[in-house]
Amino acid sequence: MIEIDAFGNIYVITQNEIVKYGSNGILQKKFSTKRYGKIDYVDAMNPLKILVYYKDFQQILFLDDQLTQTSSMISIETLGYEQASLVCSSSNNSFWIYDKQNNELLRFNSDLKTLVKTGNLKRILDVDIKPNFIKEHNNYVYLNCPNEGILVFDIYGTFYKTIPLTNLKNFKVINGDIFYFEDHSLKQYQSQSFNTIEKTFQDTLIKNVLWQNEQFYKIYSDSLIVD
Repeated sequence: MIEIDAFGNIYVITQNEIVKYGSNGILQKKFSTKRYGKIDYVDAMNPLKILVYYKDFQQILFLDDQLTQTSSMISIETLGYEQASLVCSSSNNSFWIYDKQNNELLRFNSDLKTLVKTGNLKRILDVDIKPNFIKEHNNYVYLNCPNEGILVFDIYGTFYKTIPLTNLKNFKVINGDIFYFEDHSLKQYQSQSFNTIEKTFQDTLIKNVLWQNEQFYKIYSDSLIVD
């Protein structure tokens, strides 16, 4: 996995290690522990409070910009939820979880108090959602459901709209537009015009391309090139 923060720092995530490189490509820090199993997801939306999620153990921890652990491990089960399939960072030092058992989005603050509960989304929206990715951007939450599209909620958990992009594994949100890599092309779904523009890459060895900080991050099986 690759995560990029707003400063252009690059985080390379393997089984139980995070390696941080500066925007110049120089190695900065490493974080590694086998105590909690495999790292399932890393969210660097806030570069000073990086979320790390261990899905197998339903555990969350936070790291600072030096990849030093800044909080005790948060057990989602102790919050009363045993099937948190997705987690992401939120504004004001809070975080979201998607509880698979109740088909519900929940937001917690830094004191682990519940701020938002959407209720059962399958019943509310009358769709059989099976989300695989969640991300917050500019006070909107994007819940990716490959069969239905991207469900968008506001910061209070109110459903806003569905973006009709299906079969996606992940994406980036920049100024409300959706960027995703598909068929050797980086595609940009424009939220205002509903048009899709794309840039095709001829190098078939590229596994993924990210657009962030006005640069292309071309990901290969063993390396990353920034243009």
